[in-house]
Amino acid sequence: MQPTIAHLGIAVTDLDAAAAFYRDVLGVPSRGPEEADGARILHFEFGGTDVELLTPLNADSPIAKFLAKRGPGIHHVCYRVPNLDAALAACRQHGYTLVDEHPRIGAGGHRIAFLHPKSTNGALIELTE
Repeated sequence: MQPTIAHLGIAVTDLDAAAAFYRDVLGVPSRGPEEADGARILHFEFGGTDVELLTPLNADSPIAKFLAKRGPGIHHVCYRVPNLDAALAACRQHGYTLVDEHPRIGAGGHRIAFLHPKSTNGALIELTE
């Protein structure tokens, strides 16, 4: 299996207002909301790739900190890989900095791990299986 884009995470301040574009203009139904990593998340599927809208549940969550520093916008890109453990081992071998040294459970019950943006040219990258 070749890696694919699993989803794009977009940080928003108002989940309902942001969802209106996807629902009312594009006509894409949502899944959720669900809560993970201190965020409320709505999912919109685009042909096998999701757009996740993320809004903070509390002021010290990663999404709240992102919004305070950068404002609304693309937060991360998530790539689906065939073997998360092997991908993380390859990241370590090639000197990438891992936010998550070991996979953890994220939204939707999927195993995930993040790579630090300082080692990926400024992009926060999430890997999942």
